[in-house]
Amino acid sequence: MPRTHASTPTGRVLLTGFDPFDGDHVNPSWRAVQALHGRRILGRRIVAAQLPTEFGTSLRALSTLLDQLRPELVICVGQAGGRDAISLERVAINVDDAPIPDNAGAQPVDVPVAPGAPAAYFSGLPIKALLAALQREGLSAAVSQTAGTFVCNHVFYGLMHTLATHPGLRHTRGGFVHVPWLPGQGTPHMGLDDVVSGLRVLVRGALAAEAAVGVRVGGGATH
Repeated sequence: MPRTHASTPTGRVLLTGFDPFDGDHVNPSWRAVQALHGRRILGRRIVAAQLPTEFGTSLRALSTLLDQLRPELVICVGQAGGRDAISLERVAINVDDAPIPDNAGAQPVDVPVAPGAPAAYFSGLPIKALLAALQREGLSAAVSQTAGTFVCNHVFYGLMHTLATHPGLRHTRGGFVHVPWLPGQGTPHMGLDDVVSGLRVLVRGALAAEAAVGVRVGGGATH
């Protein structure tokens, strides 16, 4: 991604979602973040933006947003059809290996997101604290060990690599979350109101000082 200029965070929170892909007419990630655009949570203004479901183009759009907004917090959100919970992604990996073409027809196989960069990055979000917060609200939530190898992981890795390498964003926290289909897209699904409520919980928890303290709750996987 292009270099982001040094600066201090501006008290804004950037939430990104994607446009529909693979024949869908709606993407719950965009619908949910759009519902929070312009709201304030713990004094910070939410800015929602839609990213294209395209390799390369999505990261260029994200880089522009980071440069313009210099946010305090970034949560990128994607659709995970077949999952029944809000999924807090733990690890971004440095590979594009697309099982289907993106919206521009690209289908990279075993291509690094960022050549020469680290193999993986952990999320910058306090995922165990956020998991506990979502569950306290009665929302279905889980820690996910993989964001796949499609455009969602591409954006997740690109975000974390940028936050790790550019001094202007050294105080910015970021990560990636997957949400289920909406009713009408398939099963399992989650209502839009619950997805939006979950994002509010995530933003509030990630901004709150106490969320930075490690929370020891189970979130691992056997496979």
